[in-house]
Amino acid sequence: MRTQFEERRIEPNSTLGAAIRYMQKRWPELTLFLRVPGAPLDNNVTERVLKKAILHRKNALFYRTLNGAHVGDTFMSLIHTAELNHVAPFEYLVALQRHADAVAANPADWMPWNYQATLALQNPNPEPPD
Repeated sequence: MRTQFEERRIEPNSTLGAAIRYMQKRWPELTLFLRVPGAPLDNNVTERVLKKAILHRKNALFYRTLNGAHVGDTFMSLIHTAELNHVAPFEYLVALQRHADAVAANPADWMPWNYQATLALQNPNPEPPD
């Protein structure tokens, strides 16, 4: 890149020149993944998370009250946390509703990463589904 500027093969004020200056200015940050073992080559996980937040923001335009928006935000947070912990969101929310008193008494036991163990302790001999 430096050689191309020095040999005047690229105009510094062109779009390509601006891109090269950008890269030169940020070279340590842009190549950090080469020096950090196990660093991912992309940020697809982050982009997927942001897509959910953006979709929720778009849908939140239609809440009629602040309380409705708060409830929607709470459900979005619960659903996304369940998904990140590989728990089916619908089943998780149903379990929270069915055990609302126990959830209110001890919320930590009902987090997505704990709730299945808590259910097993509460009902050690579940009946088979019909």
